[in-house]
Amino acid sequence: MSAVADVIATRKDAGSGALIGYLPVGFPNLQTSIDAAVALVENGVDILELGLPYSDPVMDGNVIQKATEAALANGFKLRHGFEAVAAITERVSAPVLVMTYWNPVVQFGVEKFALELKGAGGAGLITPDLIPDEARDWIDISERFDLDRVFLAAPSSTDTRLTQAVDASRGFTYAVSTMGITGARADVDAAARTLIGRLRDAGSTSACVGVGISTADQVREVIGYADGAIVGSALVQALAEGGVAAVAASAAALSAGTRLA
Repeated sequence: MSAVADVIATRKDAGSGALIGYLPVGFPNLQTSIDAAVALVENGVDILELGLPYSDPVMDGNVIQKATEAALANGFKLRHGFEAVAAITERVSAPVLVMTYWNPVVQFGVEKFALELKGAGGAGLITPDLIPDEARDWIDISERFDLDRVFLAAPSSTDTRLTQAVDASRGFTYAVSTMGITGARADVDAAARTLIGRLRDAGSTSACVGVGISTADQVREVIGYADGAIVGSALVQALAEGGVAAVAASAAALSAGTRLA
C-alpha cells in the first residue's frame, strides 16, 4: 500500500486535502535541511518532498535554483540525500518523497537507488523529467521495492499523456498549475482547475497541484478541487531568510489553508 496515498485519502475523508512541502537537501547545510524538514511536519505539512540538488534543473525557479546551487557548492553528494531521508524518518512519521531529475538515478543505478531509498525509509520518487513511456525500468523496480512514483501532468498534456501519467503514478499525480518554472505567484493559474478535471476524466483519484502556491488562501483554493497542494519556493525562501524558525512559521501559516470550514 502507498503511504502517500493513504495520507491523502485520510485528509480527503476528513473533508480537507493534503499539504505537501518541498525543501532541498543540503541547504543551507545538511543538518539544517533535516531540521527544517522535520519542522515542516511538526507545523502541519502532511507529506515531505525532498529535492536532490542537481546542476542542470529544468523545472526549478530562481529561489530553488539558488538554494540547490548553494547546496552543491557546500559539497552535497547523492549519499547525503539518503542520509537526510533516514534522519527525517527517524524523527517524524510523514511520508518522504524524493524529487529528483532522472540522470542522477541512472548514474547511481536505478535498482541500487531504489534499495538505498527504501532502506532509508523513503516513500518514493517524484521525477519531473521522466515520462511514463520511458520509465519501464523504474516502474518495474518501484513495484518490486513497494515505492511510490509520481509523474507530472501539465496543462499542455494531451489526453493520452494524462492517461499515461495517471496509470503509471502511484501515490498521486502531480498537476503542474501553469506553464513555466517553479516560483511563488500572486494567482494560481486557472488552468490548474481545468487540468484536475481532465485528470479526473482520465481516472485519477489522487491528484495534487504544484507550482506557484505560496499562501494559505491559495492552498485553500486548490484543495477545494484537488486532493493536495504542493508548496516549494515560499518555504525555501523562508528558510533562506530566517532559518528553521521561519520555515516552521511559514508551514504553520500554510497549513491553515487546509482547514476548509
